[in-house]
Amino acid sequence: MFGDPRKLRIPTADQALPGRPERMSVPSAHATLGTPLDGAFEGYEMAMFGLGCFWGAERLFWTLEGVHSTAVGYAGGHTDNPTYQEVCSGATGHNEVVRVVYDPSRVTYGRLLQTFWEGHNPTMGMRQGNDIGTQYRSGIYAYDADQHALASESLSAYEARLAQAGHAPITTEV
Repeated sequence: MFGDPRKLRIPTADQALPGRPERMSVPSAHATLGTPLDGAFEGYEMAMFGLGCFWGAERLFWTLEGVHSTAVGYAGGHTDNPTYQEVCSGATGHNEVVRVVYDPSRVTYGRLLQTFWEGHNPTMGMRQGNDIGTQYRSGIYAYDADQHALASESLSAYEARLAQAGHAPITTEV
């Protein structure tokens, strides 16, 4: 395999880049959906997923009925407010993620999980296709205990089905 093997290991907090206290500025509205990218989102719930390059991942979710807004960013690492270049270096521990703001009366968390599992290969470790590095790993970042339980249950169910079909174990972090 070509490339830097350090990009395939998540650094410890001591090894990670320091980052910065300032958040990156974001537009006020989603370019496709026209909905807010930040705010209280009263009456909505949030979910967060890492499933490879966040641009493609975001498109999977914004087409679902009941999804109010989506936003891409980084999660699961040690560096405060990392830049794209820092994440791509492999020295932050972050994953490229999509945050999904959804109306739970119109789309369930279970449906979002289904889109997550069907939208990528969760057995590839620190990559998706030709994209290689810790930022492309599979991950579900739960906002509460209920989401964590549902995510863990769905992982077990999908992993059993994949094993029956002869596929490698799932590497998704929950």
